[in-house]
Formats: sequence, C-alpha cells, structure tokens
Amino acid sequence: MHDILGTLQALRRPPLLIRAARIGLQDYRREVHLRRLLRDGPLPQSPTALVRLLETEAALDQERRLASTGYSPARHVEVLIAMMAEARDITPSLLET
Repeated sequence: MHDILGTLQALRRPPLLIRAARIGLQDYRREVHLRRLLRDGPLPQSPTALVRLLETEAALDQERRLASTGYSPARHVEVLIAMMAEARDITPSLLET
C-alpha cells in the first residue's frame, strides 16, 4: 500500500495537468467516473483501482511525451483526477493503522 502511494507521490507531471486535475477533483463521482475509466466489471477497491489507474496514466504520459496524435489531454486529466480521488480514499485508512 505504501508503495502505491509512494509511486503516486514520486510522479512529476506538468503543472497545468495537475492544476486541472485538482480543480476537477471536487466533482469526482466514483461510480460514474471510475466506471467509465476502467470499463469493466464491478468497481475494485481503491488500492486496486489506483494500480490500474497508474498503469493507464503511465501510458497516457508516454503518449504525451512522444507527442502522439492519439494523445488526449482531457482523458489524461480524467485519469489524474481519479488517481487523486482514489489516493485520498486510501490515505485515511493508512492513518488508522
């Protein structure tokens, strides 16, 4: 669990992407947004969801760095929002242990 959050804290992304994600965080609805991003089956627990989102975000960041024509900044921000929200849900449980 600590590895997941450590990986998340070590990410370095452009400030504009992070700022946009922080703004969107207030409107995040797990049932709607996470389901759209993960696209399959029942919603996983936050740690599992965060691992999957990290994998998706890494692919999006690679596309961004390569200036791929298929890169979507909007999707990248959506994934960052979900990552922040899932990490927020995990963090309180870590503080209780």
